[in-house]
Amino acid sequence: MNKTGFGFLRLPVMENGNIDYSVLNPMVDRFLEMGGRYFDTAFNYLNGQSEVAIRKSLVQRHPRESFILADKLPGFLINSAEECKTYFMLQLMRCGVDYFDVYLLHWLNEENYAKAVAFDEFGFISRLKAEGKAGKIGFSYHDSPQLLDQILTEHPEVDIVQLQINYLDWESPSIKARECYEVAVHHGKEVVVMEPVKGGSIAAVPSEAEALMRSVRPADSAASWAVRFAADLEQVSVVLSGMNAMEQVEDNMRDMEPLTRDERKLLEKCAGIIRTNTAIPCTACGYCLAGCPKGIPIPKYFGLYNELSVKADDDWKILPIYDTLIKTYSKASECIGCRKCENSCPQKLKITEYLKDVARVMEANG
Repeated sequence: MNKTGFGFLRLPVMENGNIDYSVLNPMVDRFLEMGGRYFDTAFNYLNGQSEVAIRKSLVQRHPRESFILADKLPGFLINSAEECKTYFMLQLMRCGVDYFDVYLLHWLNEENYAKAVAFDEFGFISRLKAEGKAGKIGFSYHDSPQLLDQILTEHPEVDIVQLQINYLDWESPSIKARECYEVAVHHGKEVVVMEPVKGGSIAAVPSEAEALMRSVRPADSAASWAVRFAADLEQVSVVLSGMNAMEQVEDNMRDMEPLTRDERKLLEKCAGIIRTNTAIPCTACGYCLAGCPKGIPIPKYFGLYNELSVKADDDWKILPIYDTLIKTYSKASECIGCRKCENSCPQKLKITEYLKDVARVMEANG
């Protein structure tokens, strides 16, 4: 069993922020060599570099029939029905292809679904499918199971729902991964999984959780446990992994056995341990950044705060990193509380409150 797809959101980058193709190209080659086919990108990933990387690293170097390419219409940026075609044509050009095997509406929630209806985005992707410009169609989703049921009831024409599913969010009262998955199953939809390792946050787990995993499978990484959890779900066809190193490709593309009942119970215990040890459950997706009027690098600050929460004795090396960042960006304490970031957060985090915690700890010495 292996359902791994290559997500082009978290790619190897150089210090200047550009994609490191000397690392990425061999990763793409190895992924294909090991039987992988599914690649996923989006208009806004890596400020547009992701789609360009698809062209340079995949399309220009491998036969079109050797891979499946998924992209997403950035409906949250669209302000008229006419703009759907504008963005789609730009995406074809960026990726260097004539069609997408999978084309999704990106990031549906209550607000973005209203826009999708207003600008006939479902009609647009349906027409693309009829014209052969898109194979399967659907949407990626971050909201309640109730709204998901409404959307699938109103739009039975879609083939795929892309959901955030991982063992940490499976019973989460905010993400409700299990309930969303069950809605998709009820409607008979193919499920593509995003964030199976929750932005990498469950790739490295607390020592207590790691010990539990190694007591059963000594050679398996924490990330592989997370990927297996998602892949084990019957309706799931693809589990996307954002990879930035060759060892991640090798690890993700191994043959995977289904989870046993005892292993599922073990992951439930691990989830409880992780929740206790994670101060801010941020996946570093970056969706919060575009709306911040102060330009606060929220994921960077949350990452430092989490690291410091676990390793308080490392303050001597973590605090200077924060001090360096605030020479370029606004401080956490400069948040004005507009909550635009919270409206964009797929994890539904109380970002403004967390930023106060960051400021209190990171800026204690002025």
